[in-house]
Amino acid sequence: MTAQALTVETTPISDIRQLILLLDQRKPLLWMRRNQGLAGIGVALRLEFSGPTRMTDAAAAWREVVAAATVNDPLARSGTGLIAFGAFAFDESSSETSVLIVPEVVVGRENGECWVTRTHLTEAGPTGTGTGTPAPDIPLALRPLGDEYRISLLPGALPPDGFRRAVGDAVEHIANRDLSKVVLARDLVGHLPAESDLRRAITELALGYPDCWTYAVDGLVGSSPETLIRADHGEVNARVLAGTISRGADAAADHEAALTLATSAKDGDEHEFAVQSVLNSLRPHTSHITVSEVPFTVKLPNLWHLATDLEGTLSDGSNSLDLIAALHPTAAVAGTPTDDALALIRELEPFDRGRYAGPVGWIGADGDGEWAIALRCAQVDADGGITAYAGCGIVLDSEPERELAETKMKFRPVVEAFG
Repeated sequence: MTAQALTVETTPISDIRQLILLLDQRKPLLWMRRNQGLAGIGVALRLEFSGPTRMTDAAAAWREVVAAATVNDPLARSGTGLIAFGAFAFDESSSETSVLIVPEVVVGRENGECWVTRTHLTEAGPTGTGTGTPAPDIPLALRPLGDEYRISLLPGALPPDGFRRAVGDAVEHIANRDLSKVVLARDLVGHLPAESDLRRAITELALGYPDCWTYAVDGLVGSSPETLIRADHGEVNARVLAGTISRGADAAADHEAALTLATSAKDGDEHEFAVQSVLNSLRPHTSHITVSEVPFTVKLPNLWHLATDLEGTLSDGSNSLDLIAALHPTAAVAGTPTDDALALIRELEPFDRGRYAGPVGWIGADGDGEWAIALRCAQVDADGGITAYAGCGIVLDSEPERELAETKMKFRPVVEAFG
């Protein structure tokens, strides 16, 4: 396999405060939190993967791309130099491709500092697609948002009644000790009008959920609260979220909701499954790893999550793609035991999850990167079709009506962003 040869140049620029306005209105590439992150424009190289080895194949392909690249990066900081955005399918049997995309232009912003990285393909080969000629010097232009639109997202392949039945069936399997936990999702569908500016929905997500990772990769857009893994100069950290409750209507009710979540045996059990899943996956790659002593509550605009932070030191030279391959799928998005949970998901969900609940994020030439779990998201197809997903963890004492209500809470960011 011949790797693509890329020429990459990073230079500092004046601060650009509105990364979203740089993006293509139908093909945005974004990774942002609190108005800091990376915005991509154009495509210098696109790599596609599928099947059970999609992430390890991506890790190997990325090493080849890096080895063949000529990179001038005087800043040498996280997010500079050669960068690829990525989004991976949840299931190995998914018909949705998993992708790594190297933009022609990346604009980065962190702590008031800004830079631009320009990349062009200098040699064509069978690894991916490209022009084989230098990319045009794409100007950095802030383009105003297009006309407003409002669309409705309606029940898809698994409507509310079907989801209630699926939860009941899952609880029965758990009662029979077939498995301990399974995460079930349902879908909403809609259609984006022609020439609609996808940046409008992204802006709503970024403004409404500033502490989440707002992302856009190959039509997958969302704001995820859950960091799957962050690798930075040999250190790794992750945040596990499992266990959810709606925010209270006033300060007293909100405090009571957080306390209820923190002391809930059901949510505590669900959370512990997720934490142990991540620990078991990371231990072979780390020399030591530390975990929050007790779970803590994380407040989002519409709900509370139960959270645990993990930190460790890499010991085996893995890059961030190797790590997502080891971690995915966690118990937070699949269940426990993993193989039994995946089999039940395939049985009870009448749709392909695509990239929902898969890893989404970016990787640099040094292998460092940031990856979230693709939650609170929707996939927008080339023809404007939209499919949004939301799920929740099912354990022995789960109640179908409560789980349905939880999916409605989790749909809220995307429903409000588009509607």
